[in-house]
Amino acid sequence: MSTLYQVLTPEGELATNLDGQLDQATMVKMFENMLLVRMFDRKSIILQRQGRMGTYAPFEGQEASQVGSAMALSPGDWLFPTYRDHAASIVHGQSMARVFLYWMGHMDGSISPSHLNIMPQCVPIATQMIHAVGTAWASKLKGEKKVSLAYFGDGATSEGDFHEALNFAGVFKTPTIFLCQNNGYAISVPFSQQSASKTIAQRAAAYDIPGVRVDGNDVFAVFMTMKQAIERAQAGEGPTLIEAVTYRYGAHTTADDPKKYRDQENVSEEWRRERDPIQRLRVYLEKQGLWTEAWENERLASFGEKIDAALAEAENCPKSRPEDMFKHVYAEPTWMAAEQEKELAQPVKKEGIPA
Repeated sequence: MSTLYQVLTPEGELATNLDGQLDQATMVKMFENMLLVRMFDRKSIILQRQGRMGTYAPFEGQEASQVGSAMALSPGDWLFPTYRDHAASIVHGQSMARVFLYWMGHMDGSISPSHLNIMPQCVPIATQMIHAVGTAWASKLKGEKKVSLAYFGDGATSEGDFHEALNFAGVFKTPTIFLCQNNGYAISVPFSQQSASKTIAQRAAAYDIPGVRVDGNDVFAVFMTMKQAIERAQAGEGPTLIEAVTYRYGAHTTADDPKKYRDQENVSEEWRRERDPIQRLRVYLEKQGLWTEAWENERLASFGEKIDAALAEAENCPKSRPEDMFKHVYAEPTWMAAEQEKELAQPVKKEGIPA
Protein backbone atom coordinates (compact mmCIF):
# COMPACT_ATOMS: atom_id res chain seq x y z
CA MET A 1 0.00 0.00 0.00
CA SER A 2 2.97 2.30 0.52
CA THR A 3 4.25 1.45 -2.98
CA LEU A 4 4.12 4.42 -5.32
CA TYR A 5 2.72 3.43 -8.71
CA GLN A 6 4.77 5.04 -11.46
CA VAL A 7 4.71 4.69 -15.23
CA LEU A 8 6.87 7.59 -16.41
CA THR A 9 10.01 8.29 -14.40
CA PRO A 10 11.30 11.82 -13.70
CA GLU A 11 13.96 11.12 -16.35
CA GLY A 12 11.29 10.61 -18.98
CA GLU A 13 11.67 6.84 -19.20
CA LEU A 14 8.92 4.23 -18.99
CA ALA A 15 9.01 2.36 -15.69
CA THR A 16 6.35 -0.10 -16.79
CA ASN A 17 4.65 -1.23 -19.96
CA LEU A 18 1.80 0.94 -21.23
CA ASP A 19 -0.12 -2.15 -22.37
CA GLY A 20 -1.82 -0.19 -25.12
CA GLN A 21 -3.60 2.11 -22.66
CA LEU A 22 -2.13 5.30 -24.12
CA ASP A 23 -1.76 6.35 -27.74
CA GLN A 24 0.47 9.11 -29.02
CA ALA A 25 -2.38 11.53 -29.64
CA THR A 26 -3.45 11.26 -25.98
CA MET A 27 0.12 11.81 -24.79
CA VAL A 28 0.46 14.95 -26.88
CA LYS A 29 -2.91 16.21 -25.64
CA MET A 30 -1.78 15.64 -22.05
CA PHE A 31 1.27 17.79 -22.68
CA GLU A 32 -0.75 20.52 -24.36
CA ASN A 33 -3.27 20.58 -21.50
CA MET A 34 -0.54 20.85 -18.88
CA LEU A 35 1.12 23.69 -20.79
CA LEU A 36 -2.21 25.50 -21.08
CA VAL A 37 -3.20 25.26 -17.42
CA ARG A 38 0.26 26.21 -16.18
CA MET A 39 0.15 29.33 -18.33
CA PHE A 40 -3.36 30.04 -17.02
CA ASP A 41 -2.15 29.60 -13.45
CA ARG A 42 0.78 31.98 -13.86
CA LYS A 43 -1.42 34.53 -15.60
CA SER A 44 -3.91 34.37 -12.73
CA ILE A 45 -1.24 35.12 -10.13
CA ILE A 46 -0.18 38.18 -12.12
CA LEU A 47 -3.80 39.34 -12.39
CA GLN A 48 -4.24 39.02 -8.63
CA ARG A 49 -1.09 41.06 -8.01
CA GLN A 50 -2.44 43.71 -10.38
CA GLY A 51 -5.68 43.92 -8.43
CA ARG A 52 -7.75 42.55 -11.32
CA MET A 53 -8.75 39.39 -9.39
CA GLY A 54 -9.27 38.47 -5.77
CA THR A 55 -7.25 36.03 -3.68
CA TYR A 56 -6.20 33.13 -5.88
CA ALA A 57 -5.20 29.50 -5.13
CA PRO A 58 -2.31 28.44 -7.41
CA PHE A 59 -1.69 24.83 -8.44
CA GLU A 60 1.61 24.88 -10.34
CA GLY A 61 3.34 21.56 -9.78
CA GLN A 62 0.09 19.61 -9.55
CA GLU A 63 -0.80 19.68 -13.26
CA ALA A 64 -0.33 15.95 -13.85
CA SER A 65 -2.72 14.99 -11.05
CA GLN A 66 -5.48 17.23 -12.39
CA VAL A 67 -4.95 16.84 -16.13
CA GLY A 68 -4.41 13.08 -16.02
CA SER A 69 -7.50 12.45 -13.92
CA ALA A 70 -9.81 14.84 -15.79
CA MET A 71 -8.81 13.44 -19.18
CA ALA A 72 -9.90 9.98 -18.06
CA LEU A 73 -13.50 11.13 -17.54
CA SER A 74 -16.41 10.99 -19.97
CA PRO A 75 -18.53 14.13 -20.62
CA GLY A 76 -21.44 12.84 -18.53
CA ASP A 77 -19.40 12.12 -15.41
CA TRP A 78 -19.65 14.31 -12.32
CA LEU A 79 -16.70 16.45 -11.25
CA PHE A 80 -16.44 17.94 -7.77
CA PRO A 81 -13.50 20.35 -7.60
CA THR A 82 -12.03 22.23 -4.66
CA TYR A 83 -10.82 25.82 -4.88
CA ARG A 84 -7.49 24.55 -6.32
CA ASP A 85 -8.82 22.29 -9.08
CA HIS A 86 -9.57 24.78 -11.83
CA ALA A 87 -7.08 22.95 -14.08
CA ALA A 88 -9.26 19.83 -13.89
CA SER A 89 -12.39 21.90 -14.53
CA ILE A 90 -10.85 23.54 -17.59
CA VAL A 91 -9.67 20.22 -19.02
CA HIS A 92 -13.12 18.73 -18.47
CA GLY A 93 -14.73 21.58 -20.39
CA GLN A 94 -15.26 24.57 -18.14
CA SER A 95 -14.49 27.83 -19.95
CA MET A 96 -11.47 29.78 -18.78
CA ALA A 97 -13.61 32.92 -18.78
CA ARG A 98 -15.87 31.36 -16.13
CA VAL A 99 -12.88 30.45 -14.00
CA PHE A 100 -11.61 34.02 -14.23
CA LEU A 101 -15.06 35.25 -13.20
CA TYR A 102 -15.00 32.98 -10.17
CA TRP A 103 -11.76 34.51 -8.91
CA MET A 104 -13.13 37.96 -9.66
CA GLY A 105 -15.95 37.23 -7.24
CA HIS A 106 -18.64 37.18 -9.93
CA MET A 107 -21.91 35.42 -9.19
CA ASP A 108 -21.82 33.56 -12.50
CA GLY A 109 -18.29 32.25 -12.07
CA SER A 110 -19.44 28.79 -11.01
CA ILE A 111 -21.90 28.10 -13.82
CA SER A 112 -20.77 25.15 -15.94
CA PRO A 113 -21.74 24.36 -19.55
CA SER A 114 -25.22 22.84 -19.72
CA HIS A 115 -23.95 19.56 -21.14
CA LEU A 116 -21.40 18.99 -18.36
CA ASN A 117 -21.71 18.10 -14.68
CA ILE A 118 -19.02 20.34 -13.19
CA MET A 119 -20.01 21.43 -9.71
CA PRO A 120 -18.97 24.79 -8.22
CA GLN A 121 -15.52 24.92 -6.68
CA CYS A 122 -15.87 23.90 -3.06
CA VAL A 123 -14.17 26.05 -0.41
CA PRO A 124 -15.37 24.27 2.78
CA ILE A 125 -12.95 21.41 3.30
CA ALA A 126 -14.21 17.90 2.38
CA THR A 127 -17.93 18.72 2.11
CA GLN A 128 -17.89 18.02 -1.65
CA MET A 129 -16.91 14.42 -0.95
CA ILE A 130 -20.33 13.68 0.51
CA HIS A 131 -22.01 15.39 -2.43
CA ALA A 132 -19.99 13.22 -4.82
CA VAL A 133 -21.19 10.09 -3.03
CA GLY A 134 -24.77 11.31 -3.32
CA THR A 135 -24.64 11.91 -7.07
CA ALA A 136 -22.87 8.59 -7.58
CA TRP A 137 -25.55 6.79 -5.58
CA ALA A 138 -28.23 8.50 -7.68
CA SER A 139 -26.45 7.39 -10.87
CA LYS A 140 -26.33 3.84 -9.58
CA LEU A 141 -30.04 3.82 -8.69
CA LYS A 142 -30.87 5.17 -12.15
CA GLY A 143 -28.77 2.52 -13.86
CA GLU A 144 -26.41 5.06 -15.40
CA LYS A 145 -22.75 4.43 -16.18
CA LYS A 146 -21.64 7.77 -14.78
CA VAL A 147 -18.98 8.13 -12.11
CA SER A 148 -18.45 10.95 -9.63
CA LEU A 149 -14.93 12.25 -9.06
CA ALA A 150 -14.18 14.17 -5.87
CA TYR A 151 -10.94 16.12 -5.61
CA PHE A 152 -9.48 17.03 -2.22
CA GLY A 153 -6.18 17.66 -0.48
CA ASP A 154 -4.40 15.85 2.32
CA GLY A 155 -5.87 18.24 4.87
CA ALA A 156 -9.37 17.08 3.97
CA THR A 157 -8.55 13.56 5.15
CA SER A 158 -8.57 14.87 8.73
CA GLU A 159 -12.19 15.98 8.39
CA GLY A 160 -15.16 13.88 9.46
CA ASP A 161 -16.75 14.26 6.03
CA PHE A 162 -13.86 12.29 4.51
CA HIS A 163 -14.64 9.26 6.67
CA GLU A 164 -18.40 9.55 6.28
CA ALA A 165 -18.07 9.74 2.50
CA LEU A 166 -15.79 6.70 2.27
CA ASN A 167 -17.95 4.72 4.68
CA PHE A 168 -21.20 5.41 2.81
CA ALA A 169 -19.58 4.81 -0.57
CA GLY A 170 -18.14 1.53 0.66
CA VAL A 171 -21.41 0.27 2.14
CA PHE A 172 -23.52 1.12 -0.91
CA LYS A 173 -20.77 0.51 -3.48
CA THR A 174 -21.34 3.85 -5.17
CA PRO A 175 -19.38 4.65 -8.35
CA THR A 176 -17.33 7.32 -6.61
CA ILE A 177 -13.66 8.04 -7.14
CA PHE A 178 -11.89 9.89 -4.35
CA LEU A 179 -8.75 11.62 -5.60
CA CYS A 180 -6.50 13.09 -2.93
CA GLN A 181 -3.76 15.37 -4.20
CA ASN A 182 -1.34 14.95 -1.35
CA ASN A 183 0.97 17.95 -1.71
CA GLY A 184 2.27 17.49 1.81
CA TYR A 185 0.61 20.45 3.51
CA ALA A 186 -2.84 21.31 4.85
CA ILE A 187 -2.19 25.03 4.35
CA SER A 188 0.83 25.23 6.69
CA VAL A 189 0.58 21.93 8.58
CA PRO A 190 2.70 19.06 7.18
CA PHE A 191 0.95 15.72 6.78
CA SER A 192 3.22 14.11 9.38
CA GLN A 193 1.76 16.43 12.02
CA GLN A 194 -1.91 15.82 11.20
CA SER A 195 -1.96 12.04 10.90
CA ALA A 196 -0.26 8.98 12.31
CA SER A 197 -1.03 7.13 9.07
CA LYS A 198 2.01 6.74 6.88
CA THR A 199 -0.11 7.13 3.75
CA ILE A 200 -3.59 8.28 2.83
CA ALA A 201 -4.18 5.29 0.56
CA GLN A 202 -3.95 2.89 3.52
CA ARG A 203 -7.08 4.44 5.04
CA ALA A 204 -9.15 2.75 2.35
CA ALA A 205 -8.68 -0.56 4.16
CA ALA A 206 -10.96 0.61 6.98
CA TYR A 207 -13.83 0.83 4.50
CA ASP A 208 -12.91 -2.27 2.51
CA ILE A 209 -12.30 -0.37 -0.71
CA PRO A 210 -9.18 -0.23 -2.89
CA GLY A 211 -6.55 2.33 -1.99
CA VAL A 212 -3.93 3.24 -4.59
CA ARG A 213 -0.87 5.42 -4.08
CA VAL A 214 0.33 6.95 -7.32
CA ASP A 215 3.06 9.35 -8.43
CA GLY A 216 0.97 12.48 -8.81
CA ASN A 217 3.56 14.12 -11.06
CA ASP A 218 3.32 11.24 -13.53
CA VAL A 219 0.42 12.05 -15.84
CA PHE A 220 0.52 8.54 -17.38
CA ALA A 221 0.20 6.85 -13.99
CA VAL A 222 -2.64 9.13 -12.89
CA PHE A 223 -4.55 8.61 -16.13
CA MET A 224 -4.16 4.83 -16.11
CA THR A 225 -5.09 4.55 -12.43
CA MET A 226 -8.19 6.65 -13.04
CA LYS A 227 -9.21 4.50 -15.99
CA GLN A 228 -8.98 1.38 -13.84
CA ALA A 229 -11.03 3.03 -11.07
CA ILE A 230 -13.68 4.11 -13.61
CA GLU A 231 -13.94 0.62 -15.07
CA ARG A 232 -14.30 -0.81 -11.58
CA ALA A 233 -17.02 1.70 -10.68
CA GLN A 234 -18.95 1.11 -13.91
CA ALA A 235 -18.82 -2.64 -13.29
CA GLY A 236 -20.68 -2.11 -10.02
CA GLU A 237 -17.65 -2.82 -7.83
CA GLY A 238 -17.81 0.47 -5.97
CA PRO A 239 -15.46 3.31 -5.05
CA THR A 240 -11.69 3.75 -5.15
CA LEU A 241 -9.43 5.99 -3.08
CA ILE A 242 -6.46 7.37 -5.02
CA GLU A 243 -3.61 9.18 -3.29
CA ALA A 244 -1.67 11.23 -5.85
CA VAL A 245 1.62 12.25 -4.24
CA THR A 246 2.57 15.65 -5.61
CA TYR A 247 3.83 19.09 -4.57
CA ARG A 248 2.59 22.65 -4.90
CA TYR A 249 5.47 24.93 -5.85
CA GLY A 250 3.91 28.17 -4.69
CA ALA A 251 1.78 29.49 -1.86
CA HIS A 252 -1.42 27.97 -0.52
CA THR A 253 -3.08 31.12 -1.84
CA THR A 254 -1.82 34.53 -2.90
CA ALA A 255 -2.66 35.68 0.64
CA ASP A 256 0.03 33.63 2.40
CA ASP A 257 3.82 33.22 2.47
CA PRO A 258 5.01 29.58 2.20
CA LYS A 259 8.51 30.53 3.36
CA LYS A 260 7.12 30.77 6.88
CA TYR A 261 6.19 27.09 7.10
CA ARG A 262 8.36 25.13 4.66
CA ASP A 263 11.80 25.13 3.04
CA GLN A 264 10.70 27.02 -0.01
CA GLU A 265 14.13 27.63 -1.47
CA ASN A 266 15.49 24.08 -1.30
CA VAL A 267 12.57 21.65 -1.28
CA SER A 268 10.34 23.48 -3.76
CA GLU A 269 13.20 24.02 -6.17
CA GLU A 270 14.19 20.37 -5.86
CA TRP A 271 10.69 19.27 -6.87
CA ARG A 272 10.66 21.78 -9.73
CA ARG A 273 14.11 20.74 -10.93
CA GLU A 274 13.88 16.96 -10.53
CA ARG A 275 10.20 15.96 -10.57
CA ASP A 276 8.35 18.53 -12.66
CA PRO A 277 5.39 16.85 -14.42
CA ILE A 278 5.69 18.86 -17.63
CA GLN A 279 9.43 18.40 -18.01
CA ARG A 280 9.33 14.61 -17.66
CA LEU A 281 6.65 14.33 -20.34
CA ARG A 282 8.53 16.78 -22.55
CA VAL A 283 11.63 14.57 -22.38
CA TYR A 284 9.61 11.45 -23.19
CA LEU A 285 7.82 13.06 -26.15
CA GLU A 286 11.09 14.33 -27.55
CA LYS A 287 12.52 10.81 -27.46
CA GLN A 288 9.45 9.61 -29.37
CA GLY A 289 9.88 12.32 -32.00
CA LEU A 290 6.68 14.05 -30.87
CA TRP A 291 8.16 17.26 -29.49
CA THR A 292 10.31 20.13 -30.73
CA GLU A 293 10.99 23.50 -29.17
CA ALA A 294 9.46 25.27 -32.16
CA TRP A 295 6.28 23.20 -31.85
CA GLU A 296 5.99 24.01 -28.14
CA ASN A 297 6.53 27.72 -28.77
CA GLU A 298 3.71 27.66 -31.31
CA ARG A 299 1.43 26.03 -28.74
CA LEU A 300 2.40 28.57 -26.09
CA ALA A 301 1.62 31.47 -28.43
CA SER A 302 -1.76 29.96 -29.28
CA PHE A 303 -2.58 29.32 -25.63
CA GLY A 304 -1.60 32.86 -24.70
CA GLU A 305 -4.10 34.21 -27.22
CA LYS A 306 -6.84 31.93 -25.87
CA ILE A 307 -6.18 32.98 -22.28
CA ASP A 308 -6.15 36.66 -23.21
CA ALA A 309 -9.46 36.23 -25.06
CA ALA A 310 -10.99 34.50 -22.03
CA LEU A 311 -9.75 37.27 -19.76
CA ALA A 312 -11.23 39.95 -22.03
CA GLU A 313 -14.56 38.10 -21.99
CA ALA A 314 -14.52 37.94 -18.20
CA GLU A 315 -13.53 41.56 -17.71
CA ASN A 316 -16.21 42.74 -20.14
CA CYS A 317 -18.90 40.79 -18.31
CA PRO A 318 -21.35 43.06 -16.42
CA LYS A 319 -20.42 43.28 -12.75
CA SER A 320 -22.42 41.33 -10.20
CA ARG A 321 -25.03 43.23 -8.24
CA PRO A 322 -25.84 42.54 -4.57
CA GLU A 323 -29.34 41.36 -5.43
CA ASP A 324 -27.89 38.76 -7.81
CA MET A 325 -27.21 36.56 -4.79
CA PHE A 326 -30.89 35.58 -4.80
CA LYS A 327 -30.85 34.30 -8.38
CA HIS A 328 -29.12 30.99 -7.74
CA VAL A 329 -30.91 29.82 -4.60
CA TYR A 330 -34.45 28.79 -5.52
CA ALA A 331 -36.20 28.04 -8.82
CA GLU A 332 -39.20 29.91 -7.35
CA PRO A 333 -38.30 32.39 -4.57
CA THR A 334 -39.79 31.63 -1.15
CA TRP A 335 -41.66 34.40 0.64
CA MET A 336 -38.73 34.80 3.02
CA ALA A 337 -36.19 35.18 0.22
CA ALA A 338 -38.46 37.67 -1.54
CA GLU A 339 -38.70 39.77 1.63
CA GLN A 340 -34.95 39.65 2.13
CA GLU A 341 -34.40 40.87 -1.41
CA LYS A 342 -36.76 43.78 -0.81
CA GLU A 343 -34.98 44.64 2.44
CA LEU A 344 -31.64 44.58 0.65
CA ALA A 345 -32.83 47.03 -1.98
CA GLN A 346 -33.24 49.88 0.52
CA PRO A 347 -29.67 50.04 1.93
CA VAL A 348 -28.29 49.43 -1.57
CA LYS A 349 -30.08 52.52 -2.78
CA LYS A 350 -29.14 54.48 0.33
CA GLU A 351 -25.41 53.73 0.04
CA GLY A 352 -25.40 54.61 -3.62
CA ILE A 353 -24.35 51.17 -4.83
CA PRO A 354 -25.23 50.70 -8.53
CA ALA A 355 -28.41 48.66 -8.96
